[in-house]
Amino acid sequence: MTHMVGQSITRVDARAKVTGEAKYPGDFDLPDALQAKILFAGRPHARILSIDSAEAEAVPGVVAVFTARDVPVNEYGLQTADQPVLCGPGSSTPGADVVRFVGDQVALVVAETERAAARARDLIRVEYEDLPAVTDPFEALKPKAPQLHPHRQPSSIHPELQTEGNVICHHQIRKGNAEAAWAEADVIVEGQYRTPPQEHAYLQPEAGLSYIDDEGRLTVVVSGQWTWEDQQEIAHALDVAPEQVRVIYPAIGGAFGGREDMSVQIVLALAVWRLAQRGVYRPVKIKWSREESILGHCKRHPMWFDCKWGATREGKLVAAEVRAVADGGAYCYTTNKVLGNTTVTCTGPYEIPSVNVDVDGVYTNNPPSGAFRGFGAPQGIFAAEMQMNKLAEALGMDPVELRLKNLLRDESLTAMGTPLPGGVGLVEVTKACARAAGWEQTAQGWQKPSVHSAQQATRAGLGLAVGIKNIGFSFGYQENCRAKIELYGGAEIEKAVVYIGSAEVGQGSHTVISQMATEALHLPLERVRLVAGDTGTSPGSAGSVSASRMTFMAGNAVRGAAAEALRRWKAEERPAVAEHTYLAPKTTQFDPETGYGTPNFAYGYVAQAVEVEVDTETGQLRILRVVCADDVGRAINPQQVEGQIEGGVAQAVGWATCENFIVEGGRIQTPHLSTYLIPTVSDVPERVEAVIVERPDPRGPWGARGMGEMPFIPLAPALVAAVHDATGVWFDELPLTPERVAKGLGGWGIGGLVNW
Repeated sequence: MTHMVGQSITRVDARAKVTGEAKYPGDFDLPDALQAKILFAGRPHARILSIDSAEAEAVPGVVAVFTARDVPVNEYGLQTADQPVLCGPGSSTPGADVVRFVGDQVALVVAETERAAARARDLIRVEYEDLPAVTDPFEALKPKAPQLHPHRQPSSIHPELQTEGNVICHHQIRKGNAEAAWAEADVIVEGQYRTPPQEHAYLQPEAGLSYIDDEGRLTVVVSGQWTWEDQQEIAHALDVAPEQVRVIYPAIGGAFGGREDMSVQIVLALAVWRLAQRGVYRPVKIKWSREESILGHCKRHPMWFDCKWGATREGKLVAAEVRAVADGGAYCYTTNKVLGNTTVTCTGPYEIPSVNVDVDGVYTNNPPSGAFRGFGAPQGIFAAEMQMNKLAEALGMDPVELRLKNLLRDESLTAMGTPLPGGVGLVEVTKACARAAGWEQTAQGWQKPSVHSAQQATRAGLGLAVGIKNIGFSFGYQENCRAKIELYGGAEIEKAVVYIGSAEVGQGSHTVISQMATEALHLPLERVRLVAGDTGTSPGSAGSVSASRMTFMAGNAVRGAAAEALRRWKAEERPAVAEHTYLAPKTTQFDPETGYGTPNFAYGYVAQAVEVEVDTETGQLRILRVVCADDVGRAINPQQVEGQIEGGVAQAVGWATCENFIVEGGRIQTPHLSTYLIPTVSDVPERVEAVIVERPDPRGPWGARGMGEMPFIPLAPALVAAVHDATGVWFDELPLTPERVAKGLGGWGIGGLVNW
């Protein structure tokens, strides 16, 4: 049998998606289904005094209007239950009568048609008492700022979550003696950086269908990233047993972290559950518009950094101080975990003897901030790599040379006082990227090539950055993944069925799981069938399709289940059935004083070089080339690795250049894709070169480590370095819109001055 691991096989869902046979949540219909619409708050901070739905209920075709009083346990949240399912009076949950951002959900209308539901929604009368809106995280930190969550309770599970003021969480690192270390520094660079929010803009906005299945379970067909967590949150809000809830993920039109948190899941289940109590057994369907999607789900955390780094004249880092503040928005979502990653990455992938870091997540009345590809690492790496490139300039040293003097190796101590897990590929990816981008290694060290533009008004530049990010869940969580395999046949195995709860959000996880199962069972691919993304069929939780973890975790779970199934097959069991739960190596939380610990069991490593042309008259950037070297441990499917690199680069280009999400006074000013611009074919790099580095992870299946987020992480600082190489100007704030670049250039231009 041909080995499947390492082969670029066609995706198992390719034909269905290309032909249109694949059904996404919005494509599902059942006979006699009702349609639902949500009334959003539309204001950043207010107490709801009353809700009058009489006029709405009188609209022909309206079946029901649900409000806060219909939700048994009116709270939810992935890390802490601080968000109401529906905001308004009549709930026993403290604070549920307050809306805290414009996208809070107030009422759910269910009707015969979408048009009737929308008309009725607009007739609901809500009496609000507006409250002071806190939209600046630095103002929110002040002692006398209005308190957005006065009813918060301490958490024994997440001790980093705060209960005083508007601080969601705090992380800190105290390594060495930073004050004393400054005396050793020959060069000190200080910088202040700001990174923006980002809208996920996935292909299909939130949609779903709910019904009661043949076994009496509340069934929700929806897009998400963690079926079992969706099940738990629905069950908690409705105060029912989890086994009474079934969650099914069909084809999913992208996620990028934005589907980790609830959107329509709970309200869909609520509607069907309450209708059944009234003797109405009908499915309920909902589809958000793009504008509702932009309004209703979380965004990437905007962050502010204040950095001070020092190095010797030989280029050895001696100390780093970082103060970071993140706008967490109205609710926690995953802010504490995102900022854990920012804490790990804001001093970069470097060995620094003395480190002093403080990172705070803050509640405001802006849209919630949550998971987005990179999960806090793009922001932290942006600050770190900006500092490294500025240090290289101050030292008169090549940026590759400086990095190679300081990159973490296998035995190096991180800022958390512990080494990285084995198989650290930072040096390999940095060298591979540099060589592919044109750097030369000479007896005098590494030398960057010169790049030139043929256009009179343009300047060309080349920049480089390096990144690191965790693989898998972290900070003390016992990471796990469960798989089940059934083997059928007589003298030989004729069919294998693999059951796992993992989602397929477009990244190809089901293809690589199928490949790994095939490899472990020594069967041809056509004999292996994968059943996934359904709490009704999976043997247990596979965890979230996030944190670049699914290849690593599912591969180990499937490999364990396959070994046991084959053992039983050899023992003449027919069918042979086996389950296996893979438990990842244990991690620890940050020590609350020093930040020391082992927060992650695996990491991904990446380096990128960016070549850019800058139109000095208009500020337009033209990205000519991106070289991305990614240590994947082992490429299970090399073509999919290349696809992830190309997609991650394109998405990072959007964050770095054109995606300008604007919120003023808590209100979204860019509510459409005509005002919030994502990259088109004319904006993505002309060339993206994927360099696959394979240094096996000692714990990964067949040596594989995750890589889905890595290509995103270093692009922004590499691009800024390239723009600086071209113009001599540093840009410390993203995105690099033409207006920002032109103003930053100070009016100089090859074709004449530009007046600002």
